[in-house]
Amino acid sequence: MHERERWQVIKALLRERSLVRIADACRATGVSEASIRRDFARLAEQGVAIRVHGGLEALPDTTANTPGDVLSLATRSFDVSQTLNIDAKRAIAKAAVALCADGETIIINGGTTTYQMGEYLRERRLKVLTNSYLLADALIHTSKCRVALPGGEVYREQGMIVSPFEEDAIQHYSATRMFMSAISIGPLGVIEGDPLLARAESKLLKRADKLIVLADSSKFVSRGSLVVCPLSRIDTLITDSDAPNDALDMLRGQGVRVVIVDASAQTTAAA
Repeated sequence: MHERERWQVIKALLRERSLVRIADACRATGVSEASIRRDFARLAEQGVAIRVHGGLEALPDTTANTPGDVLSLATRSFDVSQTLNIDAKRAIAKAAVALCADGETIIINGGTTTYQMGEYLRERRLKVLTNSYLLADALIHTSKCRVALPGGEVYREQGMIVSPFEEDAIQHYSATRMFMSAISIGPLGVIEGDPLLARAESKLLKRADKLIVLADSSKFVSRGSLVVCPLSRIDTLITDSDAPNDALDMLRGQGVRVVIVDASAQTTAAA
């Protein structure tokens, strides 16, 4: 990952939390501690954040939307997230689409893992409700699927449409499955980091019979603080072979069907 890409990831982490530790940035970028220390120093020199012992601290107003600002959610931008664990995300997305049957009505939430489903939906004929306008645009131009979007405001960084209102177009929608990615998965359930996003996903979830969670192995690290739904609501979780065994055993113990994909096989097939 190039320096500028690492800086984008670190800035996104600063929007998630007020303090980013060296270990957090190493996990998110996959580079050495020495590289992260240099990145922290450069970002602090530029006035992006404050260098503190063992980490980088966000400036007091970094996470706030002020009048005139482009709307943003307290989570990573789409551009940053799509560079992380891309092979695993593509393999997970392919397995998710394999669960679908033509003619089915499904919901797909916004996220970089769920976005990868678009590639494998090209020859399918489904009815798709999604709050990802990036996925909707891809499906409209490259697939045979019927596409519906909810009402709401556009959040450009995440490529999503989110409504703060309870009453909107989705209340009359009914789907057999919802495919959802999230910031993390833990004992309490599916976790998000932004209240508007958590609320939007909870509303979508009410319109679907079954929930399929798409989570690569990095999603089993504790982050975020808002529970979208408990583990008992998950029908199936699709992840890659690097996911921790103890976490997968915990999910199976809660009655979740776990599907494990091989990301390396996806890479080989694409080569």
